[in-house]
Amino acid sequence: MFETWFPLIAGFALLLLGGELLVRGAVQVAERFGVSPLVIGLTFVGFGTSMPELVTSVQAGLAGFPGIAYGNVVGSNIANILLIGGVSALLCPVIVTEAARRRHAFLMLGVAATFAGLAFFLPMEGVLGVIFVTVLMAYIFLVIRLERAADGQSALC
Repeated sequence: MFETWFPLIAGFALLLLGGELLVRGAVQVAERFGVSPLVIGLTFVGFGTSMPELVTSVQAGLAGFPGIAYGNVVGSNIANILLIGGVSALLCPVIVTEAARRRHAFLMLGVAATFAGLAFFLPMEGVLGVIFVTVLMAYIFLVIRLERAADGQSALC
């Protein structure tokens, strides 16, 4: 029993510590470089927390198990949107401007619908991967420009 519970509890404690350190580090980076917390969350924290899913999906795809890669992507998005977003909102309200909420929510829903439609009709191959990565880079560039144009007024209320 000790062999099961100790690693589980220790892993959970280290996960909490790592998350705390990641958030504190992200805030320090944002303050040091004068970047808004929204941009840091989209880039530094977003990419950092998505690396396990990326590695898992790439390894599954290379090993010939595309279903695991696809399930990992879909499951991760569902967990992030519903579980992480819901628990975060329960603990502390997530307050953003109406314009930012609409912009990001519509884009998120649009990308999710596009991914679902494409995945239903087409195989997920390199061309679609390039398109999705290009759209991601364009989105990040757009958010950075919008945040800079806001003249210090972040999307946060």
